[in-house]
Amino acid sequence: MEKIIIKILGVDMAKKPIIALLTNNDDDVYCFRLELIQGIMKAGYRMLISCPDGPKFEAMEEEYHLRKGKEYIYDNPNIDRRGTSVFNDAKLMIHYRNLYKRYKPTIVLTYTAKPNVYASLVAHQMHIPVINNVTGLGSVINESGAKQKFIMWLFKTAYRGSACIMFQNSTNMMLAKKLGWGKGDSKLIPGSGVALDRYPVQEYPEGGNGIEGEPIVFNYIGRILHDKGVDDYIAAAKIIKKKYPNTEFNMLGFIEPTESHYEKELAELGKQGIVHYRGSQKDVKPWIKRAHCIIHPSTYGEGMSNVLLENASSGRPIITTNNPGCRETVDNGLSGFIYNGGDVKALVKAIEKFIVMKNEERKQMGLKGRQKVEKEFSREVVITTYLEKINDLLPRGCP
Repeated sequence: MEKIIIKILGVDMAKKPIIALLTNNDDDVYCFRLELIQGIMKAGYRMLISCPDGPKFEAMEEEYHLRKGKEYIYDNPNIDRRGTSVFNDAKLMIHYRNLYKRYKPTIVLTYTAKPNVYASLVAHQMHIPVINNVTGLGSVINESGAKQKFIMWLFKTAYRGSACIMFQNSTNMMLAKKLGWGKGDSKLIPGSGVALDRYPVQEYPEGGNGIEGEPIVFNYIGRILHDKGVDDYIAAAKIIKKKYPNTEFNMLGFIEPTESHYEKELAELGKQGIVHYRGSQKDVKPWIKRAHCIIHPSTYGEGMSNVLLENASSGRPIITTNNPGCRETVDNGLSGFIYNGGDVKALVKAIEKFIVMKNEERKQMGLKGRQKVEKEFSREVVITTYLEKINDLLPRGCP
């Protein structure tokens, strides 16, 4: 199979170093790594993508002509993202070992928790340089006791042999240094950056005052997960709808299998007209376009919220928490509002502040958000940082 793939890629490409990118979800590849993948390939490297299959790979082929086994080498691992089975995780490590033996990547790039840990540990054993990306600490930030200590120990063990760790926010970077993670290089990058051309400024919709005029539309976009603040979003929507009935609260994203109880709750809320669950969308841009504001009530261990960056890039104001990875994306009172995460009353207050604004003021608030991401969060910065580090790590004499 390897010979077939190399033949497809071409004789000259067979001589090029392979850069492996490992992550746990096709959304991560398409939404956040696509331009990096293109940049690496443009620089003359072969690309190996290891990620569970999903519909976003079809979108990559349809929109960008990036086909599995042709423009890049593809691997479909079985990753139990939120599972705690030692047996399943051991199988994943064996899978990564066999993958490295087969394709012999020159450098490994890892994203998300399990690839960051298990793919790194195997790569270190095989003396393959690793660049980790700390996309946040996830739900572990809200854990306590022995479980949290064990997971943090896993991160430390995995990262200490890495050539470089990319951090998406300064809070995570400072914590990692305090805990002694990593002996190699570390860099602070602006999250995954935002692809400004993929998320252009959208025409701002007409909007009333929450009672009269056109409805004011709010979106939550993300996984339906307790730590992402969905219960706070729902609670705030119930309060706001009583006082401002001409508002609309949407939720877009897949429901985590471990939190399936939300299916029944959201169905009932939809019947009541309080919150409308729109499911997981292949393209969120039409939903961003019809909304006035994005609400991201996360207390999750974020790296840098891509949802907020994409909405700001599209000219939409932000209401979010003071959580690391959220607060950096907004200038409080200028491009949106920041409140204390977990405080529903504070969230309601922020939403009311937004509702009583004139629609032109809301529009201008969104445009200030666009200016901020243009200045601070361009994806080109991330791509350049990665390419420079990859070049530094290449063995001498590599083509």
